[in-house]
Amino acid sequence: MRYITFIYILLMLLLSCFVSLWKPEYADNSLPDSPMESIVIFEDIPVGLQKLLQAYPDFVDSVEGNTLLWKDGTRMTFDDGFADKDFGTLLNAPDLEDQFRIVYTKGRRYYIPERNWDPGRIRYEPFFLKMYGSSPDEVRKNLMPVSWLPGTVNKTLMITSVNGVNQKLQAISNELDAMRHLHKYINNPSGTFNWRRIKGTERLSSHSFGIAIDINVEHTNYWKWDDPREERFYLGYVNRIPMEIVEVFERHGFIWGGKWFHYDTMHFEYRPELLMNDPLNEVIWN
Repeated sequence: MRYITFIYILLMLLLSCFVSLWKPEYADNSLPDSPMESIVIFEDIPVGLQKLLQAYPDFVDSVEGNTLLWKDGTRMTFDDGFADKDFGTLLNAPDLEDQFRIVYTKGRRYYIPERNWDPGRIRYEPFFLKMYGSSPDEVRKNLMPVSWLPGTVNKTLMITSVNGVNQKLQAISNELDAMRHLHKYINNPSGTFNWRRIKGTERLSSHSFGIAIDINVEHTNYWKWDDPREERFYLGYVNRIPMEIVEVFERHGFIWGGKWFHYDTMHFEYRPELLMNDPLNEVIWN
């Protein structure tokens, strides 16, 4: 009996040492300028809901089963129960869960997207209308000026102050201002707030909510300009934007349209929930 007890204690000590030394490794787990650097995992709550709670603490309060609860009492269903949606349905009739269906890979080590791999293009519109404003006038009330490249260009851009997006874009601008070798790509941004539908669809552009910026058109590529027949996989991936620019935006919570199959390399939008670490995610892009 004493021998069995000794073996048990020894095994427990060995196991304890192993657990204390083991740490999961991720290709890139740094987002130093964002409070959403990592997430706390609760196995009974979908990871996507946990990300929304931590990415938007000023608006969302808690989770009740399959429901996201807003601070004002609004309730939003996370999973509508339809799992096998085609790509068109994901774009035009998504739920909150679908926003996380395609994983966004941050950093310069990303792979050329496969067909329809567009992380961030799936947007549950009621979520953004609720948070940023349901009309042009509501969004405009929260727009604040940002001085773009203040030491050189000093152009005023209007961006939402909701979630501190204006402060984050100003921090991006300040960093990029010191990178003079990159200015030809960013010194003439083509737009921020613009309440409009995406051409050929009934979906609102993320520019409608004042959370997006398009940098210089002259040095960027857009899939519809390059290949309007949507046969881009025959032409190959096209990008001229240096990854130094992308990494600055990502550090402050903005995703880049250059990581989409339907690429839009001028486009950046504030989506911090897509840039958070996801140790339990079942879909890995590699």
